Amino acid sequence: MPQKLRPLICGILAAALAAGGARAQLMLPGAAPAKPHGAKVSPVRRRSPRSSAKEAGTRAKGAKAGSAQGIEGLAGRSLLLNGKAGLMQISGDGKTATIDKLELSGETVSDPSQRCVVNIVGEKPILATSVGRPDGLERFQADVSACPIAFDVLDGAVLVPSQITACVFKAADCRISPGGLWGPDGASLVGDAASIVKERAEAEKAMAKIVRAIEARAKESPQAADLVRDQNGFAGQRDEICHDYAKESIHGYCALRVTQARTALLQARLDALPAAPARATASEKGRKGKEKEKKEKAP
Repeated sequence: MPQKLRPLICGILAAALAAGGARAQLMLPGAAPAKPHGAKVSPVRRRSPRSSAKEAGTRAKGAKAGSAQGIEGLAGRSLLLNGKAGLMQISGDGKTATIDKLELSGETVSDPSQRCVVNIVGEKPILATSVGRPDGLERFQADVSACPIAFDVLDGAVLVPSQITACVFKAADCRISPGGLWGPDGASLVGDAASIVKERAEAEKAMAKIVRAIEARAKESPQAADLVRDQNGFAGQRDEICHDYAKESIHGYCALRVTQARTALLQARLDALPAAPARATASEKGRKGKEKEKKEKAP
């Protein structure tokens, strides 16, 4: 090869390698600069099957369905949106929580057919503050730049409420909708299908009991009547949330957790209903009946 062509060819190869390793990445306000990657922001490239399998195995550790409840039970777990996309790792002690890792997956704004990934990076983990239990479950909220996130804590998973509009990261040309169930890798739950089915039956039974209690109050409480009407659409809402969860038709994990979330919400709404009017005792009913009978016989 001529000596004059060698520098030119080497430069072309170096540029190609740099572009192939590019990845969408953003910094939180005030965070320390990340190490330079030497590449412009671009849609994420597909990983090789070997590296993807290795990563899935790492994420699946501790992904069994029967985990400790509460924010403490999420420590060390890799939560994936719909059991297959993005990455969220959370730790906390019940009062405070931190999002130690957050990788959001979405679609490229300029070309929706292309996938993109945004890594939210910073010098410190993202703080999440408790906002109580507005829907029956412990809820935390994190002010993530360009995409504030709230999540309800379930058993080994978190449920992010759906947002009216998607988050847009202009610098990464990426549109993201983080709403849905963030839980274990769907493939890792296939072996737990039998126990998940049993646990879901118990959750359905608990939810039905609360629904009956609400129905008993529907005649005297407009709020209870609204809850009953809303409950009629729950099955469809659950299917919409869970239809994209990986291997859901095999294990049903998402349906289980969403049912448990709904049960907690119904219990919270039932507890908040106005007190039922006091019912007359048998003796009071008898006395009122005699008084009515005397009035009817009176001339």
